[in-house]
Amino acid sequence: MHTVVVGTSGTTPEDVIAVARHNAKVELSPAALAALARAREIVDALAAKPEPVYGVSTGFGALASRHISPDLRAQLQRNIVRSHAAGMGPRVEREVVRALMFLRLKTVASGHTGVRPSVAQTMADVLNAGITPVVHEYGSLGCSGDLAPLSHCALTLMGEGDAEGPDGVVKPAGDLLAAAGIEPVELREKEGLALLNGTDGMLGMLCMAIADLKKLYTSADITAALTLEALLGTEKVLAPELHAIRPHPGQGASAANMLAVLEGSGLTGHFQEEEAPRVQDAYSVRCAPQVNGAGRDTIAYALTVAERELAAAVDNPVVLPDGRVESNGNFHGAPVAYVLDFLAIAAADLGSITERRTDRLLDKNRSHGLPPFLADDAGVDSGLMIAQYTQAALVSEMKRLAVPASADSIPSSAMQEDHVSMGWSAARKLRTAVDNLTRIIAVELYAATRGIELRKGLTPAPASQAAIAAVRAAGVQGPGPDRFLAPDLAAADAFVREGKLVAAVEPVTGRLA
Repeated sequence: MHTVVVGTSGTTPEDVIAVARHNAKVELSPAALAALARAREIVDALAAKPEPVYGVSTGFGALASRHISPDLRAQLQRNIVRSHAAGMGPRVEREVVRALMFLRLKTVASGHTGVRPSVAQTMADVLNAGITPVVHEYGSLGCSGDLAPLSHCALTLMGEGDAEGPDGVVKPAGDLLAAAGIEPVELREKEGLALLNGTDGMLGMLCMAIADLKKLYTSADITAALTLEALLGTEKVLAPELHAIRPHPGQGASAANMLAVLEGSGLTGHFQEEEAPRVQDAYSVRCAPQVNGAGRDTIAYALTVAERELAAAVDNPVVLPDGRVESNGNFHGAPVAYVLDFLAIAAADLGSITERRTDRLLDKNRSHGLPPFLADDAGVDSGLMIAQYTQAALVSEMKRLAVPASADSIPSSAMQEDHVSMGWSAARKLRTAVDNLTRIIAVELYAATRGIELRKGLTPAPASQAAIAAVRAAGVQGPGPDRFLAPDLAAADAFVREGKLVAAVEPVTGRLA
């Protein structure tokens, strides 16, 4: 376990995942502590003036017109956290909450929020103690930040509400802080607002989705190649000179991956030797690099947006280096929300083309000699018929999840916040889409490996042989009479989800893109 040092200039996707998923320790750099102290001096000076300053000595949102007297400001900061911690629904996953807390700390450490160094240190201490606030599914509109989710996190810093301890047991947050030797914070001017006003939840989920999708797209290139092989298709469409004349980077990378997997195959190229020779393969096979590649390029764009947001200080108002404290709209989640929706669209299309290849493997009229449904004794056995039904159900949900959340907006705060991003909702549905896509790819893997094994007398590519051997060793059984299928599918799902498919073929192919 390594330590992630949080400075003033943002963080990286890798650091987000290290903290969120792998419990990396967090440490504030000396530069961050100095920047926090400088910004706090500016806020304290403004708080002492008689003129109202938004977020420092006023109410919030539609209540910003009220000037708050000094004796009520601590109560104001407590109240904003308590009142905004209004989430409902199921608990959000631990990794999402840890990403949320870490990314808020990242912005606080920039020195643009006016939060005291002691508050930032408490945020780091809570992460390092393995204390995870209870955050609920619903409550963020993705504008003015992920308000309710961040409020539940700030509530934990105050020693209020519920949180999960390092042992996985939910207890009162005050008890968990006490057990870890952490003193609850007493919020001062600007601090309550600064802890709530960011795109941190949707950004954390974006970073994790990008990491997961990168692996899934490589897995999808492999399963597409296996299906091409099982269907006795041609690898000629993967030639690099063909993809060079349409120079989308993702397309070229996917074609190269597929070609590497098929190197040395004895199954490809038989498409013109049949009784009804094919001139070319179906779109779902032939166009796999184009579809997979477009998704890869979408991921690349999403990563660009994520990296910009990771370098940002998202708060309102912000403390500028010249001493001004200015209101702004940087908390609006539109840039992140859009790419979350873009990724859901790309994932749905990948799921769709993957399902079409699976269906082709099971249809005796289109599988070029494979038994119906890849069954052992068709009629007595149903083979993988219902595995494809499950895959189709997943694809159908993927298409519903591809409807963009960011195209919606419901005004809030008495029409002060009259256009919101719904970025949190986009992130939540993308997480479901990523899970479903993993399962869809796993079904193709199951069908394609069975199809290859049923091609007696033909030798698959060395990389294909490695994939088949590894998936069989992982408990996914090969051809044979009907059996209880759900355990096989679950094993295939875990095999893809844990990156074992890519790990199985790369010793043969070399590193895949």
